[in-house]
Amino acid sequence: MSEGLAERIRQCADMAGSGDELARLTAIPRRTLEYYLTGQSEPKVARCVDIAKAVGVDIGWLASGEGEKLKGANLQSVAEDKYAYVPLYDAHCSAGHGAWSEGAKVLTQLAFTAYSLRKEGLDSTQLSAIRVDGDSMEGLLSDGDTVMIDHSRSSLEGEAVYVIRLDDHLYAKRLQRQFDGSIHIISENKAYRDMVVPRDQLNDLEIIGRVVWAGGWI
Repeated sequence: MSEGLAERIRQCADMAGSGDELARLTAIPRRTLEYYLTGQSEPKVARCVDIAKAVGVDIGWLASGEGEKLKGANLQSVAEDKYAYVPLYDAHCSAGHGAWSEGAKVLTQLAFTAYSLRKEGLDSTQLSAIRVDGDSMEGLLSDGDTVMIDHSRSSLEGEAVYVIRLDDHLYAKRLQRQFDGSIHIISENKAYRDMVVPRDQLNDLEIIGRVVWAGGWI
């Protein structure tokens, strides 16, 4: 099989969310699909049609590489069926100075495959994204990184990175619960001191949500 056809089938797998999902959508055995993806064998016409229909691409494009990948109505239906959108706000979480205003504007919508969100147990209606300011989390999050927040996870589940509001400031920090009930707010960059919220002051700490993505699932 030509490398071009194998590459186009790999693009279809990406659109589906994974090779496993494309196999499920087309009812093609996973091992057989792997042969198509790697170019070891060539699918028959009927299976090319199944692949094209599963992800909404043009069969002519899939077979030959010519013409448009997505045509007219296909583009909208694929977007609606295969993708979920997460708003990116013009707010920033900062090492001590930023604030995430409720009046923040949506800059754009970040597209994720619906499959990838489902796989992580995420609901797109509970997600938002912002950019990080400062270097307090350098080593994990860099200045200017975009992070996605799961707002449904607004209580401390265990040590993880959360976006929090404390003393009217917004932070992206690692949280760790201590045996005495206090919470340590930890910076990845050890040039910054950790903060401690005593048990009797936990009402002053608002967990906005857990950070679940920053260019990759975390």
